Amino acid sequence: MLKTIKVSDYMAATLVTFKPDMGMKVAISHLLEKRISGAPVVDDHGNLVGMLSEQDCMKMALTAGYHEDMGGLVRDYMTPNVDTVEAETSILKLAQKFIDQPNRRRFPVLHNNRLVGQVSRRDVLRAIEKIG
Repeated sequence: MLKTIKVSDYMAATLVTFKPDMGMKVAISHLLEKRISGAPVVDDHGNLVGMLSEQDCMKMALTAGYHEDMGGLVRDYMTPNVDTVEAETSILKLAQKFIDQPNRRRFPVLHNNRLVGQVSRRDVLRAIEKIG
């Protein structure tokens, strides 16, 4: 049964996203306000150009500590090369991907090379619970 369930069935389609030229202080405020640990970074056309995580934000804290400059742009701290999944990927393949990359909490979801959502480990658990 899990073989037939697709990422698109359980992904979050409404996302908080950041722009590369957004200030880091604003991005951190959004992460805290929305109670999320990271979000995709998209260009003006909606193309995925990176991810900004709490860990990326820690880099800004270190820079501020050493250089006393509490600022910068999302583009300066985001992770640019992002591993993604396709919307039609099976939940089983996604579960294996999470096992193979145990530090990952989420993957951006693409359809025809466009960002259409995000899927998390919790979404996999929801799929398992639904069929159980």
